[in-house]
This record gives sequence, C-alpha cells and structure tokens, in this order.
Amino acid sequence: MKRIIITLLALHAMVGVMAQNPMHFYPEENSNGINVDTHLVIQFDQNIEAGNKGKITVYDKTTKKVVDCIDMSIPAEPTEGQPKNPKAIYTPVPYIYQMANITNRNTRPGTPSGAAKEDKRRYQKTIIGGFSDAFHFYPIICHGNKATIYLHNNVLDYGHEYEVRIGRGTIGGWDGKKAWNFRTKTNKPSANTKRIIVAADGSGDFCTLQGAMDWIPDSLSSENDRKIVYLKNGDYEELVYFRNKRFVTIEGESRDGVVVHYPNNEVFNPHPVDIKTNEMKGTFPSRRAAVAADNCSDMVFRNLTFKTDCKGQAEGFLLNGERNFAENIHVIGDGDALQVNGSAYWLNCLIDGGGDTILGRGPSYFNHCTITSYGAFMWIRNSKENHGNVFNACTFKGLSDYAVIARLPDNKGKNYPDAECVLLNCTLDGVPSEGFGPIDDTASSAKLYEFNSHDQNGNTIDVSERNKVVRQLDAVKDAELIGKYSDASWVLK
Repeated sequence: MKRIIITLLALHAMVGVMAQNPMHFYPEENSNGINVDTHLVIQFDQNIEAGNKGKITVYDKTTKKVVDCIDMSIPAEPTEGQPKNPKAIYTPVPYIYQMANITNRNTRPGTPSGAAKEDKRRYQKTIIGGFSDAFHFYPIICHGNKATIYLHNNVLDYGHEYEVRIGRGTIGGWDGKKAWNFRTKTNKPSANTKRIIVAADGSGDFCTLQGAMDWIPDSLSSENDRKIVYLKNGDYEELVYFRNKRFVTIEGESRDGVVVHYPNNEVFNPHPVDIKTNEMKGTFPSRRAAVAADNCSDMVFRNLTFKTDCKGQAEGFLLNGERNFAENIHVIGDGDALQVNGSAYWLNCLIDGGGDTILGRGPSYFNHCTITSYGAFMWIRNSKENHGNVFNACTFKGLSDYAVIARLPDNKGKNYPDAECVLLNCTLDGVPSEGFGPIDDTASSAKLYEFNSHDQNGNTIDVSERNKVVRQLDAVKDAELIGKYSDASWVLK
C-alpha cells in the first residue's frame, strides 16, 4: 500500500511538471519583423500563475548588453491606500509637461518630475508616456494557460536581435532552462505616415496603443498634420498614458471588438502623499485610470472600449485637454468611470460606472449617450469660468436607489457653488424621485436645469420631489435658454 501511495505521488509530481511545459512562444523562436512594443507570450498545456521569484532578462545580441531585467521578487504595487496627509498641497508651480524623450532606457523610473517627493518604496515601476514618476505594473499577467510578460516600456530598438531568458520561479512550474531569440523590424514607420495600424497579434505597425502614441510626435501643429491610429479588433490589456498630443485620431475597428483595459486604480497607482492631484490645470497627473490622455487637445476617439478591471477609484478613461471629441466609445469604470477636465463633445457613447460615474470640471456636452450607474451619475466640479455637464437626448439608467443624477456635497471643506448640470429631453430609468442630491446649502448658485425629462415610454417624469435648487425649464418662457444649451458650440466655447 505504501509503495502504491509513493508511486501515485511521484506520478502526480511528474504530471505536474509535465503539465507546466510551454507549448508556444510569441515572438516565435528566431522570428523576424517583430514590433518593438511587443509583449512576450507563453502558452502552456494547463492553467498557470505568475511566480514571485526569479528574473526575466532580455539581452541585446547586437550590442551584447542587458536591455531589460525584471525581478519577480519585487511586489507589483501597494496593497493599502496612501496614508492621509492633511498638509498635502497642490504643486506650488504649474506642473511641467516635460517635452524631452524620457524612457526607461535613459531615466530611472520613479525620478520625480515635479514638486512631489520621490516614493522610495520598492515596487515594480515603469515609465509610460514620458512620465518619469512612473507607474506600478504587473510584469506577468496570466489568463488560463497563457502568460503575458510585460517588459519595461521602450527598451527594445528597431533592427536588433534579442534573447529572452526566464528564470526559475517567475512562472509557476517553469524550470528556468528555456531561452529564445527574435529580431525586431528594421525600421520604424515613416514620419510622413498619416495612418498607422495597431494589432494585438503583431500584424500591424505596433502591438499596443501605447507604442503607437509613443511614436506620434508631440503637439502636431494643425489639422493638416493629423495622424490616425487605427486599432484592429483585439484584446489590448495594457496601461495607457500619453501627454502633449494634438490632432490625433484613435479609432477602433469596432466598439465592442477593440477593448483597451488594465487592472488599475488609486491604490495600485496612487498620487503622491505630499502633493494633491488633478484638481486643476497643471497639478500632478492622476495615475489611476486604465487609459489617460493628459494635456491633449483636438483629439478624436472613435469605435472602441476603455475599461478598468479593478474595483475602487478607477476610471476607465481620463481626459485632460481642450476641443476633444468622442464618438461611439464605451467607457467602463468602477467608481469614477469617466473623468474629463477641459472641453469635450461626446456623441453616442456608453458610460458605465459605480458612482460619481462622470467626474470633472467641464465643459462637456453629451449627445445621445447612455450613462449607467449604481450611485450618483456625476459629481460636477466646474467653476464659474466655464460650463459643466450638458446632456441632450441622453439616457440615464440607475441600478440602485442611490443613482441620483448629480450630487453637490461639501467635501472636506471644498464645495463647487457654480456647478452646472443641464438635462434636455433625457430618458430617466431607475432614477430616484428626488432626482438630484445631496446638494449643500452653499451651492445655491449652482445651475441645475431640467427640460422634458421622461421615462422609457415617453411619459413625463414627476419632478415634484426635486430639490428647490433644480429649475424646471419651460418650453415657452425659457426657449432662448434651451436654445443656447442645445448648441454644443455655445456650451464648449
């Protein structure tokens, strides 16, 4: 009996080892023409998990140097929120959007870019989009039998041959013996190229949205210089951050077929303890969104999905800039799904969140959009210098008793007395009878306007329980005001 048990245990151990054997590598062994932003993918014959020891090393066989090394013993991120610091201030000077080409090759990740002190805690860090303060990231993400290895951004060059070595313990069951080689494309796309292709399977000019945006020059001067980034249908699991872009169109093959997503939130990538973030122009950028476009203007986003895979404060999309346009995109967040600071027009978009689903300082014009939320659909923070959020023929779908249209509470001594929210000809489904709330007493100057709100069947909504601050517009008496708010150019000027 004892012999049988020992034999079974031995067989089980052998099966366990055999089951972890790699079945397929991407890039394939000795392959050519690989994109410089490629991820490394290994498929196994059974489900696997990322390990917590060992190193992933990439050697440049052209220069005979190590170009990247990831130590899996370093944790990816904090697991607790930032300590509270009531003395934290906004940057004493406007945040400087560095124009230099800052990458993981020439700058140590975590190098402070502004007034914030360096966070010297030991986590996985990578520079994304020239932001030297860096982002925490997962070096390996496993789904089922597939392990995707994320190198530090911008460490590979065109026309070089690389060798990848993966040490024991980096992936569960990995024996640490396998190494493989590949060669990157000879040349980057021509600077004159107007349209570049992004394909997750490596068949395009780039494999990632981040790689494409890193290639595009900062601050293109006019509409004539516009670049189009076209994403083929595919799963793009990547943390995306870019800044200083202008006159760029990011367009997907289809809204549901192109999904750009990442497990990011405020705990995973917090703002500095000593500096407040993102409250006004020029302050420290937020790092918690799955996709962030920072200090970007005259952008077009069309036919794709931006999504966070985390719970907590985690926008699917954060957009800072002026004169931006989004059409037929789907934004999925947990708490705040969409944050917008600066002028933006939203057409036929879907926005799904858990509460304060739309956050920002405006102005934003939403036309024929559908917003779904478990909590307040928005928290409006605009000042009197510009309009807030205006919704025309939009649909609000509430998923709980707390799904009020907007809230304007005092928050840690900070209120927004000039907050503006206007609903024109909107459909309200599952929205509590009070509609808005809570509204702090100091918000008496807020502009909360509503016209022709109706249910799914077109029946007029009972607004008798609305807060006194909310003004119901009359088709005749307020015709001029309704006309102005119906004009997106007037709202966004």
